[in-house]
Amino acid sequence: GTSEEMAPPIQQSFMIPKKEINMVSDMAKWKRSQAYADYMGFILTLNEGVRGKKLTCDYKVSEVGKEFGSPSPLHFREGWHILFPLATLGKDDPIEKLVALLNTLDRWIDETPPVDQPSRFGNKAFRTWYAKLDQEAEKLVAAVIPKHLADAAPEVAVYLKESVGNSTRIDYGTGHEAAFAAFLCCLCKIGVLRVDDQMAIVFKVFNRYLEVMRKLQKTYRMEPAGSQGVWGLDDFQFLPFIWGSSQLIDHPNLEPRHFVDEKVVNENHKDFMFLECILFITEMKTGPFAEHSNQLWNISAVPSWSKVNQGLIRMYKAECLEKFPVIQHFKFGSLLPIQPVTS
Repeated sequence: GTSEEMAPPIQQSFMIPKKEINMVSDMAKWKRSQAYADYMGFILTLNEGVRGKKLTCDYKVSEVGKEFGSPSPLHFREGWHILFPLATLGKDDPIEKLVALLNTLDRWIDETPPVDQPSRFGNKAFRTWYAKLDQEAEKLVAAVIPKHLADAAPEVAVYLKESVGNSTRIDYGTGHEAAFAAFLCCLCKIGVLRVDDQMAIVFKVFNRYLEVMRKLQKTYRMEPAGSQGVWGLDDFQFLPFIWGSSQLIDHPNLEPRHFVDEKVVNENHKDFMFLECILFITEMKTGPFAEHSNQLWNISAVPSWSKVNQGLIRMYKAECLEKFPVIQHFKFGSLLPIQPVTS
């Protein structure tokens, strides 16, 4: 027990996150906000944490120890390192609890088959599936966090509900994906996930989330939200390309030009998130790769994975985080506040 661990709990008042970006001019508030700095710092910390590592490698999960009081709210800096709370939590591993939560969402898909309808896309059974999540989200989140943080569940649950797509439009896109990253970021800020969990957050939790989202997309024929067609990186995801390219940095054999080679993808996709994304695209789309995924085809000409990784981070900021149609749906609360960065 360090002095930080033994400190008395600091009272944190939680709130239901709400929309703050209502017009294009509000985007300046977002870019100056504590939420933006924390979110981007979180993405970059995980990017560094998975660098050069395979999905199948052994990795550390934070050790389980005594349960301490709620840690003080943290402020992440945009950079390569984040301070995570020092409090060790409860008997059960939160990573396993998060995987169990995602397994529940997966099971609900099986229990909610698509309905017969005239339109090919946007199966209305998704609304039934979503209504169940809407009803159960707080309970699901409460099962992941320790009892002394129970007050955080309603705030954190909002990001989980936002992360699976829109039930009115029956679509899914990078804004929904960002909500899931924000959900994980909030769990770090309240001390449920820790710095030791970096690889497990990406390889176990986020990867399982991707599997469930792909199943949702296929089962209910979800539309891409605000798709840029072939000029987007992918119809649905962005973060697995960032973290997936970091995994491949300094790989002895695989270069960016190899990811358009079907044989290479088939042999290595279980180890690398980036190649898993390519495999999914080729399963879902027909025709020449250069035509249906032009941006990725261009990226395959970049000489090194570190350049691909840096370029994708810049592209993510410009094409997702700085685009009003994506960010207008983002919600702000006590853990990801709209207030300007304080430090």
